[in-house]
Amino acid sequence: MSYYAVSEHWLTYVVVAAGILFVLAFTAAVLRRALRHARKLGFTKEQLRRVVRIAVSCTLVPAVTVLIGFLLLAPMLGIPLSWWRLSVIGNTAYEIMAANMALSTSGASAASPGTASGTDFILVMYVMAIGIMGGMVLAPLLSKRVHQGTFRIREKDWRWGALGVSTYIAAVLLVFTVPMLFRLSAALLTLVTGAALMSGMKWLAGKPRAGWLGGFAFTISTFVAMVLSVLWDRLLV
Repeated sequence: MSYYAVSEHWLTYVVVAAGILFVLAFTAAVLRRALRHARKLGFTKEQLRRVVRIAVSCTLVPAVTVLIGFLLLAPMLGIPLSWWRLSVIGNTAYEIMAANMALSTSGASAASPGTASGTDFILVMYVMAIGIMGGMVLAPLLSKRVHQGTFRIREKDWRWGALGVSTYIAAVLLVFTVPMLFRLSAALLTLVTGAALMSGMKWLAGKPRAGWLGGFAFTISTFVAMVLSVLWDRLLV
């Protein structure tokens, strides 16, 4: 069978749909338990509605980026696998890298998967699954211990707890931003634009009549920065 004959097979659709339905059911069950527990703790309905509104608004922009990633991946991996990977676990950059590494072993490429075979598609799925399983396995084993350690540090001195969280965020930020600083690029301009917009939105949210903007500052600034990234990319070509 050819690459696309397997990647677009009806059975692939069925398996992926079953997996996504399971994840949706699990999410709904967890959300229901969380809402019940929040009510027991004394949270009002208005407070819970506000949390839901902010959460929904903050997922709109990431959802757009996921949709764009899906449109990029679908020609390479087929609709079912792209749908599964970007809906549950994974990201566009990792999927493309893993697919290229897997297909290169047979002389094919993710840019032209039509020349690959069905066996190559199975290899792509295998490489992706094995490559990302480390985080899935280690997270439940280590996350609780790390989280409790952070709480113990905060109990002794809250300043060390705040410093630890800030250091982690700064480290993640540096991993993505330092490579951008060595040359003028659309990515660097987008980063600067997003930071400036976020600062401006937070400043506006501090005004008496614009406090409602606080819950949408991230969404608006990220969306506008994404739109402007197209302009930066065109100007630097």
